Amino acid sequence: MSSIALPAPRPRAWLTDVPVLAVAVVWGASYLAAKGVTTQSTVLAVLVLRFGIVLPVLAGAGLRALRALSAAQWRGAGLLGLILSGIFLLETYGVVHTSATNAGLIISLTMIFTPLAESALTRTRPSRTFLAAAGTSVLGVVLLTQGGGFTSPSTGDLLMLLAALARTVHVLAMARMRAVRGADALPLTTVQLGTAVVVFALLCAAPGTGAAPWDAAAAFGPADWAGLLFLSVCCTLFAFFVQMWAVRRTSPSRVSLLLGTEPLWAAAVGITLGGEKLGVMGVVGAVLVLAGTGWGRRSTS
Repeated sequence: MSSIALPAPRPRAWLTDVPVLAVAVVWGASYLAAKGVTTQSTVLAVLVLRFGIVLPVLAGAGLRALRALSAAQWRGAGLLGLILSGIFLLETYGVVHTSATNAGLIISLTMIFTPLAESALTRTRPSRTFLAAAGTSVLGVVLLTQGGGFTSPSTGDLLMLLAALARTVHVLAMARMRAVRGADALPLTTVQLGTAVVVFALLCAAPGTGAAPWDAAAAFGPADWAGLLFLSVCCTLFAFFVQMWAVRRTSPSRVSLLLGTEPLWAAAVGITLGGEKLGVMGVVGAVLVLAGTGWGRRSTS
């Protein structure tokens, strides 16, 4: 069997890869952590606390860059923040009503939805390879949500599917919105998260929307605080700064490839730490989702 000589990796490339892979791991674990901390009545409170904790750090680190944003960039980032708030609402309510494994795998469909939506906007036909990958992923999701036999998907599964679509809208809006082009990632992210926190706080203030943030915080035990700090510090603050650091030291494609392992870690954490069970049909579905999204990502690179 002949072999093909591959270019040698850059020295110490693993020093960049390991932190990026760690981001994928903590993102995968975030679904189980959110499920452990959040209930139907505390979704909004947890979101306010999760992002309210890290927002001052981001604002302080990027204060000069925030002041440099133009009025148009502030408006554009604010609009993106409204979309982002919708994503987090759908994801968090979704994970309350489905398994962490399902949540992590279904949200990975963003990698399929985004190229399909981009093809529709640019009126270009996706390749047959990509369409086959998309079909594989969709079939996988159908099987994944039918672990106990063919029934209607749960409310949480449908909310996660909507979250994947909302993520697609957010990605395309960031790429096509002229107002935010050229803006640094740090102030852009800070304004988006700040907008989202305002949305969550306003919803919290409305009657009948669940516990207030201070009431939820007062009821937290040590495990709840550990989960919340994991979501805030590791899944938000650590993840953001690692991405900013990594894209300056390696290629965006390499970062994307490593972060694309998130659904694999979501499934691993949900099954090993969360005690979740998929069943034979669910396992086949999970494999198809992972294979389809990976195949689709490679076909568009």
